[in-house]
Amino acid sequence: MAAAVTRALALQHVDKSFGATKAVVDVSFDVKAGEMFGVIGPDGAGKTTTLRMICGLLKHDRGDIQLFGANPWKARDVATSSIGYLSQRFSLYGDLSIDENIAFFARAHNVRDFESRRTRLLALTGLEPFRTRLADRLSGGMKQKLALACTLVHQPRMLVLDEPTTGVDPVSRREFWKLVAEFLSDGLTIILATPYLDEAERCGRVVLLNEGRVLALDTPSALQHAGQGLILEVVVTPPRAALLALRPVFGDDAVQLFGDRLHVNVASMDQSARVEAVLKPTTCVVTQVRRILPSLEDVFIERLALSRRGQKSGAVA
Repeated sequence: MAAAVTRALALQHVDKSFGATKAVVDVSFDVKAGEMFGVIGPDGAGKTTTLRMICGLLKHDRGDIQLFGANPWKARDVATSSIGYLSQRFSLYGDLSIDENIAFFARAHNVRDFESRRTRLLALTGLEPFRTRLADRLSGGMKQKLALACTLVHQPRMLVLDEPTTGVDPVSRREFWKLVAEFLSDGLTIILATPYLDEAERCGRVVLLNEGRVLALDTPSALQHAGQGLILEVVVTPPRAALLALRPVFGDDAVQLFGDRLHVNVASMDQSARVEAVLKPTTCVVTQVRRILPSLEDVFIERLALSRRGQKSGAVA
C-alpha cells in the first residue's frame, strides 16, 4: 500500500477583513508536502493577505488554518521555523557582504554551525565567487539570489514566494526558476503567489483568486481542458484594431490581446468563419485563425466572466 501524502497546509473557510473591506472570503485549499502550489490572481485578489495569514503574520477572522498541524497565528515558533518567506520587497543589508547577510539571517533564526549550509547555498545560486561583495553593489538578479539564500539558510520546510520576480529582467527570472526547481526536487514545499500566469503553469496545482474569493482550484492542465468554450488564436495586423472590431460582436471578456495576436473565446469552431467575416470589411489583415489550448490567463478570464454573470443573476433573483 502506498504511503499517504502528508499535508503541509490546509485552509478551511478562511475570512479576513480590514474594516469594511473583505480581503479574503471563504477561502479553502490544501497544499501537499513537496508540491509547488500557486496562489494566482491580479492585484487586490487577496494573495498577499492569504500568504501573511499562512505565515502567522496576520490573524484570520474566521475559519481554520493548519500549518504542519499547528495554527500559525498561535504557534509562532512553528511558523517561524517552518517557513522561509520571500517577497518582492525582501530587505537586504546593503552595507553587509553576501556572507554577512546570510550569517545575519542565520543567527536571527538561532541557527548555529550554518557555514556549510551557507557554502552550499552560495554554490547553488552562483554567488560563491562574490561572497565578500557588499549587497549594495549587487545587480538586481544577484540581490534576488542572495535574498533566496537568506530565506533558506535556516532550512525551512516550506518556501513562500510572494511575487518574487516582479520587476526582474528575463534572464534573472529564468535563473531564479532554475533554482526554485532545484529546491523543489529536494522535497521543499513551495507556495507561489504571482500575477504572471505563465509562472503559475510551473505549479502542480493552483487556486485562482479574485476579490478574495476562489474562482477555481485544480492542476493547470485540468483547468486548461475544462473551459466551456474554445480558444481561437487570431494572427492579425494591426491587432488592436482587430480587438476593437471583434469585441462588440463577441463580447469584451471573450476577446483578449496577447502581444501581436488575439485570443477569442467561442462556442465552436464554426465561429472562426465569423471572426474572419467581421474583420474582412476592416483594414485588418488576417494571417491565421486556429484553435489552441487555453492558457491559464484564458481560463482566469473565462472563470471571472462566469463569476460576474453568476453574481448578476443572483442579484436579479
